Amino acid sequence: MIEVNEHITIPEEDVEEHFIRCSGPGGQHVNKSSTGVQLRFDVEASTVIPGFAKAKLKRIAGSRLTSDGEVVISATNRRSQKANREEAQERLAELVRKALVVDKPRRKSRPSYAAKARRLEGKQRRSETKKNRKSVRKEDY
Repeated sequence: MIEVNEHITIPEEDVEEHFIRCSGPGGQHVNKSSTGVQLRFDVEASTVIPGFAKAKLKRIAGSRLTSDGEVVISATNRRSQKANREEAQERLAELVRKALVVDKPRRKSRPSYAAKARRLEGKQRRSETKKNRKSVRKEDY
């Protein structure tokens, strides 16, 4: 069971784990043991995650989302299989936690009259500065 929060826990059946070889510290041991973990989680098939969170999870997963709708998380930073497994599960839980947060609706805003005036005044000042940089012709003086 992967505990996301006090209301949601992802059952082990919903998560598929594959153990892979990984680079990094460990010397020769690294070449013959599969300590890395690749965790796969099918978002649509999950019954514990609400619908709004599924859509957001797919959006925030980015490149970790496959065309089949699975979130793939690889953990290869640690030396032991157990530590990599725990790290992958924690990363999945954190991703689901982020998806459960309801976004605040955006309210349209517009710049105030004073802000517009300051912007235009700054543009005018910049224009004058640039105009004064131009080379002076002999007829002008």
